[in-house]
Amino acid sequence: MRRVGILAVAGAAMLVAVGLTIAGIGDDPDALPNWQALVLGVVQGATELLPISSSGHLILVPWLFEWEYLETHEEFNQTFDVALHVGTLVAVVAYFAPDVVRLLGAWWGSVRRRRIETADERVAWFVAVATVPAAAIGALGENVIAEHLGEPWQIAIFLAAFGVLLWLADRTPPRREMASLGLGTALTVGLAQSLALMPGVSRSGITITAARFLGLDRDSAARISFLLLIPVVFGASVWKGVTDVLLGDLPPGSTGPFLVGMIAAAASGLVAIWGLLGYVRRHDYSLFVVYRLAVAAFVLLLIATDVRPPTF
Repeated sequence: MRRVGILAVAGAAMLVAVGLTIAGIGDDPDALPNWQALVLGVVQGATELLPISSSGHLILVPWLFEWEYLETHEEFNQTFDVALHVGTLVAVVAYFAPDVVRLLGAWWGSVRRRRIETADERVAWFVAVATVPAAAIGALGENVIAEHLGEPWQIAIFLAAFGVLLWLADRTPPRREMASLGLGTALTVGLAQSLALMPGVSRSGITITAARFLGLDRDSAARISFLLLIPVVFGASVWKGVTDVLLGDLPPGSTGPFLVGMIAAAASGLVAIWGLLGYVRRHDYSLFVVYRLAVAAFVLLLIATDVRPPTF
């Protein structure tokens, strides 16, 4: 029954996004076309939650098809990226709403008592502590990352290298539960999560990799990855929303792409969560490793044969 409800909500949201695109709501000939925003929203929702790098795909897709608007409008690009992440945030919160409410209540209860007692409290504090390194490094290194990382050839290398790392981690026998992970371990996972600031690494991929190395089973590794997304994306969304939307000026024609992209990302994100959790209960992560290696090889082949340039 839950499966039917999730797919129904995702399908309805996607129909809305497609309908807005066809109707041309907010479409501006001088801005990012709604149909491109729709494609990028679908790509974001799927690739953010699967261990294959959303940031890498959001660069590679426009690079491959020569969609130049995002490349030539950097401020819009960064804010649009956050808008798409809001869509995936909605998907994760909606899917895990009971868990989120329970963990927030557990965290607040432990704060009031000034001690950690229950399994939920340990998981809640794990998520909170693991968020700190990624948030700090992201805030301090945002400009450096934007200026020096994100070229297609770099993304290909990171896709391949961290894909192999995921494969190695996935060979670790499960021996622990989420509630057994300590706060020191949370810092380790948080530092690993900060590597995902490099396009091509994958936030979900690197956190799943770290969790599998620590001995979590495949389902638990995916779930902890989804939970870790919530505070990171929420914080980035609030920061960008205040600085770029409330205190800044978005270019004309932003409303349509933002709306279409967010709805599409939420729809594909719901399907991605449902699909991944169902898949890893019966299979390992090798499929995603093979995909990463194939995409990396394809990108490097296009560059080597001068079909596409190494930079974007």
